[in-house]
Amino acid sequence: MYDVIIIGAGSMGTAASYFLAKQQKRVLCIDAFDPPHTEGSHHGETRIIRYAYGEGADYVDLALRAKQLWQELETLTGEQLLLPVGVLNMTDKDAPFLHNVKQSALQHHLHVESLTSTDVNERFHGITIPDTMEAVYEEDAGVLHVERCVSSYRQLAEQHGAIYRVHEPVQQLSKKHNKHIVETTHGTYEGKTLIVCAGAWTKQLLDNIHVSLPLTPTRKTFAWFDAPEQYDARHFPAFVLERPKYCFYGFPSIDGSGFKVGKHDGGEAVDPSQPLVPFHDEDLAHLQSFVDTYMPQVGTYKYGKECKYNMTPDEDFIIDTLPTDSSIVIATGFSGHGFKFSSAIGELLAMMAMKQDVPYNLQRFSIHRFL
Repeated sequence: MYDVIIIGAGSMGTAASYFLAKQQKRVLCIDAFDPPHTEGSHHGETRIIRYAYGEGADYVDLALRAKQLWQELETLTGEQLLLPVGVLNMTDKDAPFLHNVKQSALQHHLHVESLTSTDVNERFHGITIPDTMEAVYEEDAGVLHVERCVSSYRQLAEQHGAIYRVHEPVQQLSKKHNKHIVETTHGTYEGKTLIVCAGAWTKQLLDNIHVSLPLTPTRKTFAWFDAPEQYDARHFPAFVLERPKYCFYGFPSIDGSGFKVGKHDGGEAVDPSQPLVPFHDEDLAHLQSFVDTYMPQVGTYKYGKECKYNMTPDEDFIIDTLPTDSSIVIATGFSGHGFKFSSAIGELLAMMAMKQDVPYNLQRFSIHRFL
């Protein structure tokens, strides 16, 4: 009998396993693969972490707590996880995204700089944006090394006694005598509480217990290009560039890795049980067109990759307990902007699993908006 069984040991699950094991709870993590891996949403070397949040001020407290916990994890492991290269948010003038960035910064006393297109083009060599656009630069924001983050939390969790069962897809969930029964391809496990944070596989797991959520696993792509000196992390920030018809994000070259850019919008709905279509010429064409338009000095294409987003209709997270069973905690629908929060969400899931008070307003992430 485990105190908590975590289904999905990716970014949120490994963090939750650490915070629970640190409290000396009996924790079992089950994953269909072996985290960190390339089958979810936590691969590809880097993710942006920003605090003045364009998606709304409701996210800022979680983002700031995540920053503290990433820094704490660095101290505990001796790994460099967070690189403060700054983040440049660029949109058309008066766009809601940039307004939200400014408002969340004002509300939470965060330092940001408002920049004109001329400011951007002169300050960040290698960027060319038209005078119909403007920007907000957040110097304290930056980049996370994703695989290092996941492996660090897993390492600490196992040191504190958490058990990991990998390459074990979950086949059946049930409940008997107030015990959750989790059947996998390799065995059957019992727990008092479940945390379900299985990314693109969450929908089919919840269907198994007759809970239907509007989650859409979606294929996304990103690529690396050769990077001249001006795109090195010593000089160039991570960025988000949003316009009415598209949204892209990118990273400077870190330790010679190359300039990385990804397309945040669009993508094709996929069946997570099937292999993703490999990165192809049409994927490259979208990214190359963006680079040619806004970062024309970027070098030649190196290679591309594909990953999965798990989308909700409103692109906000679901972090809640089931209305019919408070011993099942759900964390899903991170819609391509969840990784930065995973340290704080792991801590939050541990609190929820242990029925502890949580220091956040989670109304925006309520499961009730879809049930």
